[in-house]
Amino acid sequence: MEHIILYAIVPIIVVMLAGYISGKKGIFNGDDSKKFNKVVLDYALPAALFVSIVQSTREMLAKDIKLSLISLVGIMFCFMLVYYVFKLFKKNTGADAAVSALISGSPTIGFLGFAVLEPIFGTTPSVALVVAIVSIVVNAVGIPVGLSLMNASLEKQELAASVSSSGSVGLTKKKRPSAWLPVIHALEQPVAWAPILAVIWVLVGIPWPKWASPSFDLIKGANASLAVFSAGITLSSIKVDINWQAILGSILKMVVMPAVLLALGLIFHMDPLNLKMLVVAGALPPAFSGIIIADEYNTYVATGTSSLTLSVILFIGFCPLWIWITDLFLHTAVV
Repeated sequence: MEHIILYAIVPIIVVMLAGYISGKKGIFNGDDSKKFNKVVLDYALPAALFVSIVQSTREMLAKDIKLSLISLVGIMFCFMLVYYVFKLFKKNTGADAAVSALISGSPTIGFLGFAVLEPIFGTTPSVALVVAIVSIVVNAVGIPVGLSLMNASLEKQELAASVSSSGSVGLTKKKRPSAWLPVIHALEQPVAWAPILAVIWVLVGIPWPKWASPSFDLIKGANASLAVFSAGITLSSIKVDINWQAILGSILKMVVMPAVLLALGLIFHMDPLNLKMLVVAGALPPAFSGIIIADEYNTYVATGTSSLTLSVILFIGFCPLWIWITDLFLHTAVV
């Protein structure tokens, strides 16, 4: 626990605090944070995922099929649970619920995955595979589903407003965009196609030349530090207003998601190390990409950012707690 706190959590707090202070002093602002995020999502993280995965083997990928399926089922179950729970609130629209799912139903694996998992579990291909698999689920499945739900709700609101203002439904109706557009858009992002390309590379059996790795290492090294620093800037630029929905979102993210992943992993006898890494990944704070989408659509921004802030604070305690709980269950299962 001391190692986890000193080598995984304290560095994140220090770097995030540096970003927060820089934002408060006006050295950087929210626009700068978005640019830093783009560097992470389009360059640093894809490079880190690609070069780490291509150094694995077919045997490792075959071993991790169970990890992939449990990640997909567990995370998307929690994603839809958040959506339907928040849709129950009378003041919330379907778009609000979709943004809640994009935030509290998705771990920020792209920003904090390597920063948290590597100090705890080491710099290994196994860590990279967990980060890659969860990233694919969040970016190539969760985001398209969330955007589809949000766009459907916004279209419904626009139609209702049009009917209310005109007193009748118009004869012409705008053609809805294809439901596959968000999926295609998500797969066009480097953070989605880079790990998929790396997996294909390994499956085909092409050996990865060692001399090629250093070309990726320099930008790869900026991934964790720049992502955490950018998160601090983002938090400095938002107004935090803790309410019951923000608290509920934090509970669903920090308690329910890792618990669901742990339960599925134990039921289907996952590899113990993979299970521990997956539970920690599930206990990560909400996805920052959800905040970016909320800000872009001006939907559920205040409560979403408040839930994110609260979850970041709670992660300090929940990260070592979930590792301890997972070890306890694994030890009980062995005994």
